[in-house]
Amino acid sequence: MQNNLTELDSHKIISGMLATNKLGTFFGVSQEVMTKVWGALTAPAGDSTTYISMEIGAENDVYNPIKEKLKQLNIFAHKDTRIRRFSDKILNGPAKIPNYSGGLGVLAGDTLKSYADCHIPAIAISLLYRKGYFSQLVDSRAGQIAHNTEWSPERTPYLYLLKNPENPAEPLQIEVPFYERSAKMTSAHANLWLKMEVSADLDFFVPEILLDYSIPASPEWVRRSAEHLYESRSERAKIVQRRLLGAGVIPVMDALGITSNTIHLNEQHGVTVILHLIARRLKEKLGDDYPMISTDRQIQDAARYAAKRVVYTIHTPVIAGHDRFSKDLFADIGHPFCQRMLNILAEDETAPSLFNFTALAMRVNRSANGVSRIHRQVTQKQFPQYAKKIQAVTNGVHHLTWISPAKAELYDSFPELQDWRARPGLLANAEKLFKNAKFRTYLKQAWLTDTRILIDYINKMLVAHRNQMLTTWIDPPNFLSHLDERGHKLDPEVFTIGFARRFSTYKRANLIFADINRLTKIVVENHWPVNFIFAGKAHPADEPGKHIIKQLISTQRELYEKSDGLIKLVFIPGYDMAIAKMMVAGVHAWLNSPKRPLEASGTSGMKAAMNAVPNISTMDGWWVEGYHDGRTGWKFGAETKVSSACLNEEVSTLLYKEDSTSFYKLFPEILRAYYDETNRSELIDKCIMNIALNGPIFNSHRLAAEYAKIYAMNLPEDVENNLRELRKLYASNKETKNGK
Repeated sequence: MQNNLTELDSHKIISGMLATNKLGTFFGVSQEVMTKVWGALTAPAGDSTTYISMEIGAENDVYNPIKEKLKQLNIFAHKDTRIRRFSDKILNGPAKIPNYSGGLGVLAGDTLKSYADCHIPAIAISLLYRKGYFSQLVDSRAGQIAHNTEWSPERTPYLYLLKNPENPAEPLQIEVPFYERSAKMTSAHANLWLKMEVSADLDFFVPEILLDYSIPASPEWVRRSAEHLYESRSERAKIVQRRLLGAGVIPVMDALGITSNTIHLNEQHGVTVILHLIARRLKEKLGDDYPMISTDRQIQDAARYAAKRVVYTIHTPVIAGHDRFSKDLFADIGHPFCQRMLNILAEDETAPSLFNFTALAMRVNRSANGVSRIHRQVTQKQFPQYAKKIQAVTNGVHHLTWISPAKAELYDSFPELQDWRARPGLLANAEKLFKNAKFRTYLKQAWLTDTRILIDYINKMLVAHRNQMLTTWIDPPNFLSHLDERGHKLDPEVFTIGFARRFSTYKRANLIFADINRLTKIVVENHWPVNFIFAGKAHPADEPGKHIIKQLISTQRELYEKSDGLIKLVFIPGYDMAIAKMMVAGVHAWLNSPKRPLEASGTSGMKAAMNAVPNISTMDGWWVEGYHDGRTGWKFGAETKVSSACLNEEVSTLLYKEDSTSFYKLFPEILRAYYDETNRSELIDKCIMNIALNGPIFNSHRLAAEYAKIYAMNLPEDVENNLRELRKLYASNKETKNGK
């Protein structure tokens, strides 16, 4: 297309990428698209959804259709100063938006991107964290060191400070009331930033509204509570942060004229929006005196009415992931009537002094779902009183974001996969290429390209860390950085296993190193070298998680020496989406080792599968559905029956000995598949079947289609026809044995 465009054509296209409305001027979509999207979001029928998430991960250095369009058009000095300013910022500005911590936020970003691609009318609401999620340094002795993330929304492309339509010189603001025990009101104020998740064809978008409470109009204690994602300095700060999100939803919708019939809670962090829906209903029925005259029965009736608007996705089977807060502390910042509603709707059966926000979200909704089939079972065990309404909507990932350029070029090269970008179900046709020698050869070449990119990044990092020792107090977190560079580089031809995720105890990042002697014996006896590449963060308040990182780092030297240098364990600090994209495409196998059934879903392995990379995993989360009787990878570990008893996450119950022993039995088979030429074809078989079997299932277009059905929106016929086809790819809620 680029070669056929004249300079005049290119200028015309770029000029058409500028749009305005009463909220400001925006770049990336046409005026027609802008009008269409806002028209759908503000239409009286309410056929849209408002998606609430504490974090949204959609950084522009891993997926950027607007930037790609600009590069394709090759115009860098447009005559319109506004367009020139926007394009320069997009091409040269910072790409990081550190408003996410891990899988939950990245899942939210992937979901919104697929809503845009599938033309599902939606708007997202989250918080803007001026100090983001923490930035990670790792020292070989101190372990993980957290420090503030420095970034500026004002300088970041795609972020727009919305204007007040009545006074365009001022930003649009919302007000959120807080109450002291005396019912005296204090107000928090937030500016509204907009980020557009634009479709691949730039013909639709989903606006994300990020609430910025770090402004002078807000009290200092509010500003401080809003600075960091998952503020953990005190329980009070955590309560305030949750309220800033949930209480901000209705004011944002009112300020923008959003009419969504459905409010989708992506986890329960913003669940206090339910209290505001209830209060609004009571005010409509009883008038301004509703706090004084409402009966418990009327509150419950209003809750049932509010539930008709709420869809709730729960992402964790781990008790620590459920927000439970002191009733006494909550009384410090909430109106007495708010306290009363919570007493009725958010009781914690095991701790009478706490409010349980997960219980509130589970109680007040029209639809609740877990994020995999096995997680549906776990959630039903945790909330048996709601078991009949708890469904499964298995997670997916945005294939356009996570498939590497080399793999994308491979898929583009074969007519059987033509149009896979718009129709990910076509990846199933990879099975037709199963015996195609050309496809198999090209797949190996693309895989080697991705591995070289990853290994080259790591080798350069090790050199940088080696030099860093001379200029800073940081002692590099990798034993290899302490060795002479010659002969101690990683080799892309060596079998490479990747592991990257949040460091929580139940994820057992150190599981396979439980018996180093046994592990190294397997490698040495067969002379099978292995690279282990690990990355991830532990929450700053998670001391056991941070201890696991230190333990991994301290293991490196012993692994290296006992294996005669055949095992190289590397830790990559500062894990983010860009590092994740390199890893899931560049490794030879993706490792996941949670204790079953404590992993709700896990999406990193899906990203690997999209890149034809086999998984090595315990039978938990998505892998129960993605294993396909061994055609796409390997399984290990105990396949315990899902019960309330196995939900214990105490270290003594995490089955380290049993599951690591199972891994050691499996490991020779995995290495033989790579190093024994007579078995290599079986490894490529697994790669191809990942594309064919897992590609059509674990993409967020299919996820979006399943949620659109739950939202029950009346959509244009062409949109609904596409969603119907996507739903045919997979039915998450299908009843099967053992969660499969």
